[in-house]
Amino acid sequence: MRRSLIPVLTLALACAGAGPAAAVTFGEPDGGLHPNVGVVVIDRNPDSPGPDITCSGTLISDRVFLTVAHCVDVLESVGSPYWVSFEPAYDEDAASPAGLVAGTATKHPLWGSGGQSDPHDIAVLVLDSSPGVAPAELPAAGLLDQLKASHQLDDLAFTTVGYGAVRTDKTGGPHANQGRDGLRRYAQQGFQSLRPATLELSQNPSTGDGGVCNGDSGGPHFLGGVDSNLVVSTTLGTDRWCRATNRTYRLDTPSARQFLGQFVTLP
Repeated sequence: MRRSLIPVLTLALACAGAGPAAAVTFGEPDGGLHPNVGVVVIDRNPDSPGPDITCSGTLISDRVFLTVAHCVDVLESVGSPYWVSFEPAYDEDAASPAGLVAGTATKHPLWGSGGQSDPHDIAVLVLDSSPGVAPAELPAAGLLDQLKASHQLDDLAFTTVGYGAVRTDKTGGPHANQGRDGLRRYAQQGFQSLRPATLELSQNPSTGDGGVCNGDSGGPHFLGGVDSNLVVSTTLGTDRWCRATNRTYRLDTPSARQFLGQFVTLP
């Protein structure tokens, strides 16, 4: 089990208790562990009776829901309305799912212009009403850089949460992905590398990690164990097999903070 977090940077990290080492792919149902993680849905499949799972995200204030810009591109291609559900089990086959909250989306104005160095792939949905859920916490400026400088990132655990496709088979290729069942799941991950705008995490089941797949874009990565409420990055994507590396967008950088500061009070 990976070491817990340093005393000097306790913040919300004090609750870095350990959970199962496998979990979203190779994961565990979340139940009520992370009630501030939701699923973005839109009616984009005429053969489905209700709005369809599109991506994941996190409530970061009373009415501000954090996700990624490439998710909003999909929403805009279909057209409003779109909604967020915080139900731990979302039923795409329900004609009128309960608990949907509509919202208005805003993408980072530089989305798509920064290349790999900084894709600015971040967005928020300002919800029409509060879902009545306690929001997640955001990191202080440069938190991950501080942890790297003090040689601690290698030993820290991260917890990812989302509504994406399930995988339990360690050996097969892309066909081993079992699709989405609407359950919110969580996974524990290990550190791989830190870049100016992104954080790469392991989702290799052979090293005891789980991770993300289709439908998890925008979902959070909490710094610490399953009880942590400090979200430090959001899912951008993974490899086609959903079992190697999870690329995530940092929330402690000047670019991310400048965007988020328009909507929430930053630490």
